Amino acid sequence: MSEPIAQASAAGKAILFGEHAVVYGRPAIAVPVSQVRAVATITPAPLGSGCILEMPDVGGQAAPTDDPTGHPLAYVAWLALSVLDALPPPDWRITLRSTIPVASGLGSGAAAATAIVRAVAQALGRSLPPAQVSALVYESEKRFHGTPSGVDNTVIAFEQPVWFVRGQPPQPFVIGRPFTLVIADTGVASPTRITVGDVRRGWEADPPRYEALFDAIGGIVHAARRAIEAGDVAALGPLMDENQRLLQALDVSSPELERLCAAARSAGALGAKLSGGGRGGNMIALVTPDGAADVTAALEAAGARSTLITAVGV
Repeated sequence: MSEPIAQASAAGKAILFGEHAVVYGRPAIAVPVSQVRAVATITPAPLGSGCILEMPDVGGQAAPTDDPTGHPLAYVAWLALSVLDALPPPDWRITLRSTIPVASGLGSGAAAATAIVRAVAQALGRSLPPAQVSALVYESEKRFHGTPSGVDNTVIAFEQPVWFVRGQPPQPFVIGRPFTLVIADTGVASPTRITVGDVRRGWEADPPRYEALFDAIGGIVHAARRAIEAGDVAALGPLMDENQRLLQALDVSSPELERLCAAARSAGALGAKLSGGGRGGNMIALVTPDGAADVTAALEAAGARSTLITAVGV
């Protein structure tokens, strides 16, 4: 096998507060989850063979293309090559590997796209600032999700906690005191495009009801920012629980998510909610460092497919 000419990676992400409402102009708080990553490796291919993107963890391969019906990751590879004046594509093999579960709310698509963009730039001896990486990845996110909020590409490209309002520059997030999360996967795949589309249809059918729910979620996000900046970790738990209640009202929770949230709270979690699109995917539980093991065990006993513990602000 040829020696790599470039290799780059990107972390997963978790939304702490504000999913779905963020699509409608309210704020969201998101953090990178470095325990899971996507890695793109570029090796030389035979002369004249062109460029091929191989994705063994999700199946299939594709050539970089601007075809709107093509694979979103093939599109972001083409965009990166175009921006870096490298078209037609070099004779490369781009291999994407990832430990981020697909359709689980951890930003698998955005992380994969970010890793590809970073690797392409590295292979060409160039460096792209996080804002430009984020903008390129957002284009692939639109193909994955239809009307994405922009949270995933932002927090993953900058790889730091961010306060995000759609249409505004992301703000690095000040964390007054580190806190610990347990993230649990329901094992139920739930593409964000579907839940975002369903919420959109609900909002179109009953704007006043949905706007009130979005306003309430926005208020929680503002309160959460104040608590995090002040280092008031205990205040975050009830806010997470209230955010989850409002997400239930948006009909984006599920029996699996509710079961895991209840199990986490019963085991001593300070609060718990879904994270991401909902109706499957992941939930997050705020825990004390000493209580993380008990909550993890309870989640696994309640049927979580996998769990991980991450510290935010360390």
